[in-house]
Amino acid sequence: MTRTARRRPFRIAVAGAAALLVLSACSSSESGPSGSSASGSSPGQVSGEVTVFAAASLQDSFTALGKRFEEEHPGTKVTFSFGGSDSLAASITGGAPADVFAAASPKTMKIVTDAGDASGTPATFVRNELEIATLPGNPDRISSLKDLTAKGLKVVLCAREVPCGAAARKALDAGGLQLTPVSYEQDVKAALTKVELKEADAAVVYRTDVRAAGDKVEGVEFPESADAVNAYPIALLKDAPNAEAAKAFIALVRSAEGERVLGRAGFLTP
Repeated sequence: MTRTARRRPFRIAVAGAAALLVLSACSSSESGPSGSSASGSSPGQVSGEVTVFAAASLQDSFTALGKRFEEEHPGTKVTFSFGGSDSLAASITGGAPADVFAAASPKTMKIVTDAGDASGTPATFVRNELEIATLPGNPDRISSLKDLTAKGLKVVLCAREVPCGAAARKALDAGGLQLTPVSYEQDVKAALTKVELKEADAAVVYRTDVRAAGDKVEGVEFPESADAVNAYPIALLKDAPNAEAAKAFIALVRSAEGERVLGRAGFLTP
């Protein structure tokens, strides 16, 4: 056999491999933007900005979950608006653009659902309990809810229409107590800040806020808090600008990871 004859099978094999490469390239290009191999087109992928309106008491936990969400979904950004649930609900029903609403009580969520601004049924994802925040070292020796009624003690409560204020009123009613605070604050963070700045001797807030404040305040538990536990519902909003990303964020909040983050902050499971 000649050298030319021996080389012919090799040349045929090379030609065949080249043809396969061409066909493969054509197949890949034909898949285009709609093919499963196209970048950014995998099912369930989310992107863009997610706007979350959430109760002030969720600030630390949700900020942490927002960072986790952005890490898990490159190309997304979570923007939060924290405040009193009643004010946030009023903003939503007034047309403020948002994707998700997480309220500190079913009553404030009902403002949104009654207006037809929620998509689907809100789901309770955590519960929260009240605690008394005192000055560091508890110099006034506060040990009960009744102690807050002592003459000369400067006590701050959340406004009655705010979930933490409504819960404080339930606890006081359960103990048969009357209390006139030096001020009513529009959200739980504002009430706690009064104590942190030593502008008040004590405030009735959520235990999650006492824990978040660290050594800036001292917490005092009281049995009447069991009569005023708040359930926190979360909902996708009807006109959400980024519904798919909003659903993914809600899924993270309700996941085992979300439960761990919220649990470390002191929230109770639903």
